[in-house]
Formats: sequence, structure tokens, C-alpha cells
Amino acid sequence: MSTITPIAFTGASKFSADLQTILTRTVNIASQPIKLLQNEQTNLVQQKLLATNLNGATASLASALTSLGELGQSRSLVASSSNSAKVSINSTNTSAPATFTISEITSIAHSASATSTGQADAGTSAVSVSGTVRLTFDGVTKDITLGVGENTLSGLRDKINNLGLGLNASILTTGTGATPFYLSLSSATTGSKPITLTDDPNGVATNLIENSDAGANTNFKINGAAVSKNSTTINDVVPGVSFNVSAVTAVAETVTITVGSSRSNLSGKLQTLVSAYNNLLDQTDGQIGASAGLLTGATIVREIKDSLRALGGFEGNGQVKNLAGVGITFGSDGKASFDQTAFNALSDSSVQGVFDFLGSTTTGFGALKSKFAQLSDPVTGLISVELDHYDTENKRITDRIGELTSRVSALQQETSRRLQIYDAILAGLESQANLISSTFTTLTNGIYGTSK
Repeated sequence: MSTITPIAFTGASKFSADLQTILTRTVNIASQPIKLLQNEQTNLVQQKLLATNLNGATASLASALTSLGELGQSRSLVASSSNSAKVSINSTNTSAPATFTISEITSIAHSASATSTGQADAGTSAVSVSGTVRLTFDGVTKDITLGVGENTLSGLRDKINNLGLGLNASILTTGTGATPFYLSLSSATTGSKPITLTDDPNGVATNLIENSDAGANTNFKINGAAVSKNSTTINDVVPGVSFNVSAVTAVAETVTITVGSSRSNLSGKLQTLVSAYNNLLDQTDGQIGASAGLLTGATIVREIKDSLRALGGFEGNGQVKNLAGVGITFGSDGKASFDQTAFNALSDSSVQGVFDFLGSTTTGFGALKSKFAQLSDPVTGLISVELDHYDTENKRITDRIGELTSRVSALQQETSRRLQIYDAILAGLESQANLISSTFTTLTNGIYGTSK
């Protein structure tokens, strides 16, 4: 905020204090328009803060309505497992309730691996007698030719890594025994993918693998049908449900996956709606009445109030007609409240009626989100437009304050300069007056003598 740096007037005459008062008063009077603009700017900043808070509260209510619309469309269907230690749910995106039984989990997917026979040195000891090694991995066979300088564990490692089969080769060093160097092979992905490594495949065919694990698929049955997947994450067996298998089952042991409507999820979303509604109501009420804030009479407040009334009075055409049917009521102060006990008492049929009432993000109660989303849209929303107006007006005031400050500063400098001239004249007159007075006294004393 612009300010005028006051000039301290220092004069030589006995009227310098009076001249300082003149300078100060002149600047104060000229600065009044600046102070009025500064007050206006302070109010403008406060208005923008209030509008910004309104925008956030409106967006929160729009988000709550969107969530309820999505919940109405999905019927709040979620999957649950009877034994999450062995089968856990990752996500649910289905539109129909169902029950699935998983049994006979005999293996869990893991990566294949293998270790070669040991060598005395990784960079010099010959790994192949023939210079040709045959690698088989995941049903793919590759013959690897080891040329001059390549017939070592390091050379074979590099050749395998360059094949791009998804098989990672590295050198292990145990540091003990006559052959402490080993070639380690591991699959980059899980699943049953046997690994073989054979020297001189068209001749003696010597096996170069000392230890191996072919890997495994996740094998189980779902509703009696056998399933084998190369991952522990299963997302293409139960429509719309992704789950993870992490442990085998005992004989005759089963795990049940149930897809059904979640009452707790629904009640949580309804409580979020009530909280967002009351927050926005409080903020708009603060701009109405005898103690109204700086947004009193603002268009955005009226629009929000109209939208809140439309929300509270919404009526459906199904089994559930209004918000009271979902456990939400309104007090004499207009505040909403959620009755958990009444909600818990709803029958399964009534809960399905609640979903019908909610509709989707474009139908039913959920469609009301568009009213609040349009108000709070960060680009085209009414509140955003008003915030842009505040910014434009703030810039105009800032520019105007700058102009007036420059003028007042120039006025102060010029007034000070002129008062300095007047002070010098007054100081000169005072000096002449003192001289005349002194001369007159001297003459008087000379003529009449010094008075005793």
C-alpha cells in the first residue's frame, strides 16, 4: 500500500513550526482521496477472500453431490473377502451383486530362476566346450554363439541380457571353493516359465544348470472352474472385481468373495453431503441480515442460496421421495442433519430406493451437482468471474493510488520548497526588525542617556 514519506520542515524563522503545520495539513488534505481508495482496496481484498472461501465450499458441495451420483449409479457395490489374508480385494467396478467361491488355491505365482554350475573365474574361465549354448525360457529357444573373448560367464551374461526375453542374467560370487562364480538367471515377471541352459546342444548336450525353479502360476478354482494366472493380481476373472491371491488354501477350505451394496459407504457419503451443505449455508448466511458481511447483496450469494433451496427441496419420483427418506432432515435454522439410526433402520429394499433417488451424476438428486459445479468452475464459474472482477478492480485502484501518491509527493515537495522561501523571507525580516530595534535603542540611549 502506497504511503507518503513526510518531510520534516526545518526553518530559520520563529514561524517554522507554523509552516510545518501548514505543510502537514496540506499533505493530509491532498492524501484524503488516497486513504479512501486504500479503504476501498482493503474491503476489496476482504471481499475476494470471502468469495474464495465461498468458491471452495461450493466446490466441496458439488464434489459431495458427484460422489452420491456415482454411488447411485454403482449402487455402492463393493467386494469383500471372507479371508483377506489369502484373498484380498483391490478394487470394485461392477454393477450387479454376486457371490463367488474360491477354493483349491494350490500355488501362488512367483518368478522362475536358475543358477549355473560354478566357474573358477567369471572373466577368463571357458563356460562352453563347443562355443554354442542353447537357452530355453518360457517356451522360447535361442542358440547363443560365444566368440573369441565371449566364452566366459560374463560374456554369456551379456549375450543373454541382450536377447530381450525378459530374463535377467547376473554374476554371483560366493567367495568360497575352487569355483566361486555362478551365472544367475531370473525371470522379470512371475509365472511358470522353465529355464534350461545346455552346452553343445547338437552334440554332447551338457546341462549347465545346477539349481532351478521353474516359477509358478497362481492356480485355484472359482465356483468350481479351474483358473491359472501368471500373476497374484487377478483382474479378469470376476467382472469388475480385481483381487489378490497371497496364500494357498487347505483341503476343503474356501474363500468367499461377496459383491454387495455397502451401507457404510452410502452413509459416509451422506454425512459428507450434510457437512458440506451446512458449511456453505453458514458462509452464505454470514452475508445476509443485520450483521451481513461485505458480500451482502452480491449475485453469487443469491445464486448459491437458490441452489441450496433447490437441493433441500428436491423431490424424487420413486420409492424414496425426498431427503428425509435417506435420513437427512432440516432444522428451523435451515441446518441439515443426518439421522444414522433412521438410516440403519432402512430395509434392503429401501436402500435400493435410496440409490434410485440419488440417480447418477446427470439424473436424479445427483444431477444437482451441475448447479454447484457451474458456480465453482475455476474457469467459467460465476464465482470465478467475480474473483476476476475483484482482481481487475484491485489493479485499477492500485494504479490510481500510485498516480495520486506521485501527485501528493510532488505537491509536498513544491509546498516545502515555497515554505522554505517564505521562511527565509520571514527570517530576513526578523533580522531587519532586530537590527532596527537595536539601532533605535542605541540612538535613544545616545540622545536621552541610558535609563537606570
